[in-house]
Amino acid sequence: MRSNVIEKIVNSDLCIGCGTCAGVCPQKALGIQFNNYGEYTPVQEKNCLNECGLCLKVCPFSDGNENETDIGTKLYGNIDGINYLFETGYYLDSYVGYAPNFRQSSSSGGIVTWILTTLLKNNVVDYVICVSPQHNPDQLFKFETFSDVNSVLNSSGSVYYPVEMSEVIQKVLKVPGRYAVTGLPCFIKAIRLATQKNRKLRERIVFTIGLVCGQMKSKNYTKYIAAIAGNDSLKKIQSVYYRGKSPDKPASNYYYKFIDEHGSQHKIFWNEGVSEAWVNRWFTPNACNYCDDVFAELADVTFMDAWLPEYSKDSRGTNIVLVRSPKVLNIIQEGIEKAEINVSKISVEKVIQSQAGVIELKRKQLSYRLYLAEQKGLKTPEKRVNASKDIGILKRREIKLKAKMQEESKQLFLGCYKDHALDIKTFRAGMNPYINQIRQLRLLGKFALPIRLIKKISKVEGKKNE
Repeated sequence: MRSNVIEKIVNSDLCIGCGTCAGVCPQKALGIQFNNYGEYTPVQEKNCLNECGLCLKVCPFSDGNENETDIGTKLYGNIDGINYLFETGYYLDSYVGYAPNFRQSSSSGGIVTWILTTLLKNNVVDYVICVSPQHNPDQLFKFETFSDVNSVLNSSGSVYYPVEMSEVIQKVLKVPGRYAVTGLPCFIKAIRLATQKNRKLRERIVFTIGLVCGQMKSKNYTKYIAAIAGNDSLKKIQSVYYRGKSPDKPASNYYYKFIDEHGSQHKIFWNEGVSEAWVNRWFTPNACNYCDDVFAELADVTFMDAWLPEYSKDSRGTNIVLVRSPKVLNIIQEGIEKAEINVSKISVEKVIQSQAGVIELKRKQLSYRLYLAEQKGLKTPEKRVNASKDIGILKRREIKLKAKMQEESKQLFLGCYKDHALDIKTFRAGMNPYINQIRQLRLLGKFALPIRLIKKISKVEGKKNE
């Protein structure tokens, strides 16, 4: 008897909630719902008669499926001029810059919006699948399919909110056409796995656009940030904008803006409490602990923020673009010639440097998280990084503390959220012991660095005097 995705993935707390399994299920036996933590998970709506196992074959966190390197080799390995690095996967070229007409209205440099609208304007695709605001407090965002440029423009901007693809996948299966799909690394992997198993998806999804991702967040993350921003009733929130730009602040200190049913607005900047919840992994799904794909390796083109000193001070935002598809490369080059985008080439070393923090998280720290899970006897997906405890003692302590905060934030929120309002004081009281430990750890790290340097210098000088 074959198992399904609920038994193998959901019950092991490894589901990312992408919805691909429900989208491709031939018997429509699966649905997607929010769980108590504000995370999407599949639910069984009727008995699976044939037990085909397709739901597991398209799951990005299921064992037995090909990894990103194997799939990437099939997709891009034979392209003329292709390059490969373990950090980035395959790539043809890389650029940095912005799209002047879309920069201000976008979360970063606007090139994602430019390429999506260009694909539609030039009749390269018939439909674009991207995340769109819903003005519904119970579901603020969802994936939608658009055939017009204005709808794409209205969907511009980063979203740190759970979304799932079951409905749009079912639409691709029903409605013929050429589709471009945007998504995070794990979502793009699910799409690639699905196209391996379904001819219609393989023929109709002609472009994949990836976004670099450090972690996803639950629905409750947005509720928490809204609460500390000053929203009294979280039920009244109608829309959220996650990446507001201020001309007097660097691109890294953006703001979240919440608008309620009466049009009242509340704003909170990254440095005013957003960063605390983000970097300490509050409200992060467990599946994110086991992701090793930084650069959306299976996407035809991947976009990211230019988190480099020479660009991050510009409040208007700047994109880095990593291209894998020759067709996308041609589109980029035509955009340069027509002055639709203002970009220049950037070395892949700089691309990697721009995402150093995410690489540290998804490669070096992942090895220790796999080790910890192994020691606890927990199920983990097969990864390209081996389990290891070979990491500094301070870093080990930090990873353990953030793992505790990750779990505690989910549980504590449930006890502090009543009548669509969050008891921030009680929630903060529960999280503060962890925050204090993290602060002490960072302070210790500042002292440990010069001590290590002194020891290293002393060792070198000692050898010279021998």
